[in-house]
Amino acid sequence: MASIALEQAPSPEVQVFLPDGLVIRGPRGATLETFLRPVEERFPAPVMAAIVNGILQELTVPVHLEAQVQPVTLADEDGMRIYRRSLVFLLEVAFDHLYPEASVWVEHSVTSGGYFCEIHGRPPLTPEELQRLEAHMRALVAQDLPIRREEVPLKEAIAYFQQRGMHDKVKLLRFRRKPYLTLYTLDGYRDYHHGYMVPSTGYLRWFALEPADNGFVLRFPERKHPTQIAPGLVTPQLMDTFRQYGDWLKRLGLASVGTLNEVIEQGRIREVVLVAEALHEQQIAAIAQTIAENRRDIEVILVAGPSAAGKTTFSKRLAVQLLTHGISPFSLELDNYFVDREQTPKDERGNWDFEHIDALHRDRLVHDVERLLRGERVRLPRYDFVSGRSYEGEEVQLRPGQMIIIEGIHGLNPDLLPGFSRQRTFRIYVSAFTQLNLDRHNRVSTTDTRLIRRIVRDARERGYTAQQTIARWYSVRRGEERWIFPFQEEANTMFNSALVYELSVLRPRVEPLLLQIPPRSPERIEAKRLLALLEWFLPLDADIVPDDSILREFVGGSILKHFTLWRPPASSE
Repeated sequence: MASIALEQAPSPEVQVFLPDGLVIRGPRGATLETFLRPVEERFPAPVMAAIVNGILQELTVPVHLEAQVQPVTLADEDGMRIYRRSLVFLLEVAFDHLYPEASVWVEHSVTSGGYFCEIHGRPPLTPEELQRLEAHMRALVAQDLPIRREEVPLKEAIAYFQQRGMHDKVKLLRFRRKPYLTLYTLDGYRDYHHGYMVPSTGYLRWFALEPADNGFVLRFPERKHPTQIAPGLVTPQLMDTFRQYGDWLKRLGLASVGTLNEVIEQGRIREVVLVAEALHEQQIAAIAQTIAENRRDIEVILVAGPSAAGKTTFSKRLAVQLLTHGISPFSLELDNYFVDREQTPKDERGNWDFEHIDALHRDRLVHDVERLLRGERVRLPRYDFVSGRSYEGEEVQLRPGQMIIIEGIHGLNPDLLPGFSRQRTFRIYVSAFTQLNLDRHNRVSTTDTRLIRRIVRDARERGYTAQQTIARWYSVRRGEERWIFPFQEEANTMFNSALVYELSVLRPRVEPLLLQIPPRSPERIEAKRLLALLEWFLPLDADIVPDDSILREFVGGSILKHFTLWRPPASSE
C-alpha cells in the first residue's frame, strides 16, 4: 500500500533564543529590529546589530527560521564600529544638504572618541556654520529617516561616483573584483561605506561637532561610556604627527588606496617604498640628532607604544643612529623587572594582568638605574616566564656618561620611574598612525593595521594561530587604553611607524591565516571583517621590503633581528 506524505504548513511565527535564556516569538520574516526592540532595556547599551547563529547581521535582516541571537550593542567593538560608520554617513548627508558645492573628508581618529575631518572645495567652516551643521544632523536624527541598503552592479556604482566627481572612490572601485557594490541611501543620497549600518537615523543620538585646526572633530561615545561624549583632550603632538604624514602623502600624490593600487599596477611601487623608508630613516636620524645635542642632560631614553607598533626595530635603528654620534646606549630590558607571579595584579576576570604597572618591580628598577648611572656595578634581575619568578642575572657596569635605553609599554608613564627626574629622560612614543584611507569617507584604522601586523608575527615567531591572536586582542587593547594611550602627550617626540605600502605586503601573508579560523567562532567575525578590508589592497611580495625596515619585524628577514648593543661587563677591579 502506497504511503502518503503529509506536509504541514510552517507556523506563521518563529522563535529566537537570546544568550540569557529569553525566548522571543514573532512573525516569521520580521526583522531582527522587530524582535529586539521590545526587550532593548535588558541590554547594557543600545543595540546596533546582532550575531545570528554565529554570523554578524544588520538589524534590517529578516528572521525566517529559529535562531540563536546575540545582540551587539554600543558597548561592543562591532556595535561601536557600526555606530561610527553610520554617524559618518549622517554627517556626509547633512553636509551635502547645507554645502553641496564642497565635500567633507574623514582623515583620522582622535583621542577620547572622534574623527578629525577636513573640508575640500571651500574654506573651513566658521563656528556658526559648524553649529548649523550639527543642528541639521540632529534634525535628521529626530526624523528617524531609514538608511536603506541595496546591491548595485559595479559599473553602475562607478558611473554614479564619476558623475558626482568622487574620483577617489572611482579609483578604488577600479580594482574591485566582485561585480557588485553595496550602497546605502539616506534621504535620497547614496554612498558606499565599508561595513554594516544602523537601520535609521534615530539610532544616532550621541555626537558633537567641535572646531579643530583647519577642520573639525566629529565626536562620538567610547565603549566604556556608550551614551556619553567625553570631553575632547588636547593632543597637539598626535595631531601634528597625523598632519605631517598626511602632508607627506599629498606630496607623493597618494591620496587614497585607489592611488596606491594604481602605482602598484603601473610598476612604480619601488619608488614609493624607497621614499617611505627614507622618511623613516630621516625621522630616526632627527631624533638621534636631538638626543646627541642634549647628551649632557639625557641619561635615560624611554621608548613606548602599543602592541605591534614596531618598537623593537625602531629602538635598534635609533641605536645605530646614536652610534654615528659616538653614543652607545645600554639596553635595559623591562621584562626582567616583573614581580614574582603571586604578586602580579589580577584583572576583573581574575586573570594575571601583566600589563598593569604594578606587575613591575619599579622600586628595584629605579634603584638599579640610579646605581648604573653612578657607574656602580649592578647585578640585574632575570625573569623566568615559565616559573613566574625573578632570579639574579648578569652583573654590569656602565662607562662614564653612557645612556640607558628602556623599551616597554609603560615608558611614558610618570609612575614608571618614581622619584626619577623627568629632565633626565628623553621619551619617545612609537605607533602606526595610519593615514592612507580607502577613500574620503572610509578610513583605515590604526588598530586594524597593528592587529594584522601582530597576526603575521605571532604565526611566524610564536606559532600562534590567527584565532589565538584575535582572542587575546581584547586584553591587549584594554591594557593599551589604560596604560599607554593616556600618556601619549608625555612624549618628547613621536615616531610614526606606518608604511604606506604595508597592507599590500601583509595581505598575502595574513589571508591564509585568517581563512583557517573555524566558521561560526567569535574570532571568525573579526577575520571576515579584516579579509574584507584587505580585498581593497593589491598584493605585494615581501622581497620589495628593505632588510632593515620596520615591516621586517613582522614579515621576517630583518637584518636587525640579532643586532644587540654592546653590554659592558662589570669591572673586575
